[in-house]
Amino acid sequence: MTLSINQVTKRYQDFVAVDNLSFEIEKGEIFGLIGQNGAGKTTTFRMILDLQETTEGTITWDGKNINAIDRNVLGYLPEERGIFPTMKVEEQLYFFGELRGKHRKDLHKEVDYWIKRFELEDKRKAKAETLSKGNQQKVQLIASFIHQPEFLILDEPFSGLDPVNKDLLKGAILELKDKGTTILFSSHQMENVEELCDHLCLLKRGVSLFAGSLLDLKKQYGKTKLMVRSDIPKEALANLNGVKDVQVGKEQYTLTLEDESYAQSIFDFVSNGKYIEKFSLDYLSLDEIFKDKVGGTHV
Repeated sequence: MTLSINQVTKRYQDFVAVDNLSFEIEKGEIFGLIGQNGAGKTTTFRMILDLQETTEGTITWDGKNINAIDRNVLGYLPEERGIFPTMKVEEQLYFFGELRGKHRKDLHKEVDYWIKRFELEDKRKAKAETLSKGNQQKVQLIASFIHQPEFLILDEPFSGLDPVNKDLLKGAILELKDKGTTILFSSHQMENVEELCDHLCLLKRGVSLFAGSLLDLKKQYGKTKLMVRSDIPKEALANLNGVKDVQVGKEQYTLTLEDESYAQSIFDFVSNGKYIEKFSLDYLSLDEIFKDKVGGTHV
């Protein structure tokens, strides 16, 4: 089963929120949709969920138009959180599961499992308004997939979570993937996208700057980030052919190269035929590429 976005445009009078967008997400894949605020991510989510109509283009799931499929196939965690403040945690989960067509007796196992999985056992009977922001977010996250959707959309799921709860969420996302759930999510935290996604789409003002595999995006830049541990002065490194920039970090330099072909001559200079403790050439991080693509300046 594939989600296909084909030449989709969403226009509001004179404003174009999404402009001729196309990408595909394969079954069981984790796909990242990234971009600055206002890039068109939430609008895209709403069109996939059939909460808004496309102005042009088509969205299909398993070859069927998105407005013709069973709505319970989909799950959605919106960026704006919304759970019932006076309802108890487990009742919230039963309510949202039943709302999506599940019988209460069929939800027992899932509710118990995910309450334990997200370390909410002592909060099971607590009202949502008494929970911390992080725990409220975990409850709403569980509610988004308690009905076992085939396709799950997570809009900024990591927002406001501490490192421990972020790891819990990452583990849950990977577990859902292993069970065959197709997941589309957005995040401003590029390390989460880089860790979880094989494919992504980068939006800027409604236009796709790239759609494809993370590795293919990195290959567009080549291996231009060089980390070196050396007592050679920064100025000497900055004056080498092919070096665009030198940053001083903790016990190492980070060099940005024009392209990876300069690495050998730099290695020869730095090592001077002797042992060198660290010399590591790699692709730019997704965070660095994102800033370059969206900011319009080249690192």
